[in-house]
Amino acid sequence: MGSLSVEKDFEPSAVTPRGLAPPGLIVNGDFSEMMRFKVSSTPTTPRKNLNLSVTEPGKNDGPSLDCTLMNYIDTLTQRINYHIGYPVNICYEHYANLAPLLQFHLNNCGDPFLQNTVDFHSKDFEVAVLNWFADLWEIERDQYWGYVTNGGTEGNLHGILVGREIFPTGILYASKDSHYSVAKAAMMYRMDFENINASINGEMDYSDLKAKLLQNKGKPAIINVTIGTTFKGAVDDLDVILQTLEECGYTQDQFYIHCDAALNGLIIPFIKNMITFKKPIGSVTISGHKFLGCPMPCGVQITRKSYINNLSRRVEYIASVDATISGSRNGLTPIFLWYSLSAKGQIGFQKDVKRCFDNAKYLKDRLQQAGISVMLNELSIIVVLERPRDHEFVRRWQLSCVRDMAHVIVMPGITRETLDGFITDLIQQRKKWYQDGRISPPCVASDIGAQNCTCSYHKIDFIIP
Repeated sequence: MGSLSVEKDFEPSAVTPRGLAPPGLIVNGDFSEMMRFKVSSTPTTPRKNLNLSVTEPGKNDGPSLDCTLMNYIDTLTQRINYHIGYPVNICYEHYANLAPLLQFHLNNCGDPFLQNTVDFHSKDFEVAVLNWFADLWEIERDQYWGYVTNGGTEGNLHGILVGREIFPTGILYASKDSHYSVAKAAMMYRMDFENINASINGEMDYSDLKAKLLQNKGKPAIINVTIGTTFKGAVDDLDVILQTLEECGYTQDQFYIHCDAALNGLIIPFIKNMITFKKPIGSVTISGHKFLGCPMPCGVQITRKSYINNLSRRVEYIASVDATISGSRNGLTPIFLWYSLSAKGQIGFQKDVKRCFDNAKYLKDRLQQAGISVMLNELSIIVVLERPRDHEFVRRWQLSCVRDMAHVIVMPGITRETLDGFITDLIQQRKKWYQDGRISPPCVASDIGAQNCTCSYHKIDFIIP
């Protein structure tokens, strides 16, 4: 089956959206906690976050369909500049070019590399996208298998499943700062797992990993390596993990490594050569809607071709084989990814990465100069700060909060103007919360380190660089 090539150096400025839509429309979990926590059966209060008047289908006592949709679009358009707490790149303008595709039902069912019996799919685009990532992560095209997923969680579920199928008695190892979907995989597959401690910056505690590998010597190891943790953006050191496995006596036929690079999979490669199949890893996954940007959740999962036979099953109904999690997949997402990759190219990514790193450092420095507790990991665009005291402030800026922390994820679509607005608002609100210094901000040393905390106890040692 043929595939469409992706030009790596295509300049983004060369793509001009045609006017097919209204102008201006731009449309962590702790493993142990998750494993023992049970959701209450008490119904939750309905959320009215956007204050939309949406009537049930079939009822005619509300606004017209068009009016409801236009109100929704107007609300989203106003909220774009306040979307700073979650890793979604909302900076894309090619939706108009691809809008005509919405008239077709596109279903990429079964193996992306095999023909369908129907023509309404986008597997040519899917394979082109996979080839682009295979080149990026340094694996020969005849040596890999992959598919475009419905998001990073599905990629983690698939990568860990591949490891489980290779090592049915293997133990899953992942740090406490791994994405909650890794714990979900352990529960779904009924896998034994070890919850590895994390350092204060969110990186895996390698001494704890070593102790638990030695404790379980004799059973294969399936290790989730997080290339950018969900909340703090910490990067687990793959080389140290491989060295630890070697020191513990694990040979390459006794371990499987899955790399969760949901956000950083399109950032790290343009800084240092860290994610590569030239090292003994088994799979890599990213989220396509994060750094790249896509109007619907999606992702890319790549593993070694030699491993996929453990999952592949022939399905007569679709006249194909299937090794995916979901089977039927959104045929639009590969086209959106292909278009974005083609338009942006390597040069475009390098520019985005540099701008995001510069803006993240700018935000961190501004907050630090204002005496606000803040942390920024190396290789990260996630700025962690003390949790705002007011729920309305958190809601306005759509912040994600854990314990006494909040974070801002400086994505390509976030401008200095947006950051300045956030900083100004935060400083003004803190004066009210802490009554112009009469009340002390909370100590967050246990969350982000004493050197990053500016509480009354630690700020005596706080030095602005």
